[in-house]
Amino acid sequence: MTRGKGKRRSVSRTEVREFIGKAEEWLETAIEALAHDRFTAATGNAIHAGINAGDAICGARLGERSSAETHNEAVTMLRTVPIVGQEASNHLKRLLSKKSDAEYDAIPMSSTVAHDAVERAEKLVAVARRVAAESLPPSTP
Repeated sequence: MTRGKGKRRSVSRTEVREFIGKAEEWLETAIEALAHDRFTAATGNAIHAGINAGDAICGARLGERSSAETHNEAVTMLRTVPIVGQEASNHLKRLLSKKSDAEYDAIPMSSTVAHDAVERAEKLVAVARRVAAESLPPSTP
């Protein structure tokens, strides 16, 4: 499927769990980086945790995720998720506002930015876990 504005991809129950697993992995790495004062790495990893958590939330509640060229479409889609969408989309939007700086700018991220990013990612991952637990049947071993 060609990626473009407004494009969406269906998300299976298995994929929701996989997005959560990836979000948790990115978040764990962000927390570790933060503990070692690696603020740019912490910020970048927190952003990727938030993106994956957003995909998990949309997948669990809407059965699809954004596959548009920009992450702004993912924010718009996340905002439509009942109950949790507004707050979750605000966190993702704030995370994404630092993406270019963290990944492409020569100036390192500050402690303040990194702490804020990790905190927002933690909130998004927690929402993703909760939404998945409410929306999906338990996985079978």
